[in-house]
Amino acid sequence: MATINQLDREIQDKVGSFAQELTLLVRKAAVEAVAGALGATDTRPRRGRPPGRKAASSATGRPRRGAAPGRRRKRGRRSAEQLGAISDRLYKYVKSNPGQSIEQIGKGLGLPTSELKRPASNLLEGKKLRTTGQRRGTKYHAR
Repeated sequence: MATINQLDREIQDKVGSFAQELTLLVRKAAVEAVAGALGATDTRPRRGRPPGRKAASSATGRPRRGAAPGRRRKRGRRSAEQLGAISDRLYKYVKSNPGQSIEQIGKGLGLPTSELKRPASNLLEGKKLRTTGQRRGTKYHAR
């Protein structure tokens, strides 16, 4: 009699697991049917750019705003030597051309202003440069 009870339990377990698998398959089929009715071809969440939206400006062939023409710099940290070299060039330029804005200095050195911001702030902290004016009207002077 004990073997019959054991067989009944095994049968109930198998029927229960089959019912669970069947329920999951029916749910998946229902989701796909609803998605198909709404016109979606893929039910997975989308990643990346939405359809119909243009890529970033680099795909259009135009350089990024503020980038020097014909120059592309790899993203990443600049070494201390690179920052030091730019700082030296910046200091010498400001010393010989006082009272210019960062945009004017960038044009004079042939560098984008984004590459000059950190060296300029380092020179200001080291008290080698001083500024007059505010925001876009800031002018740089050597001490």
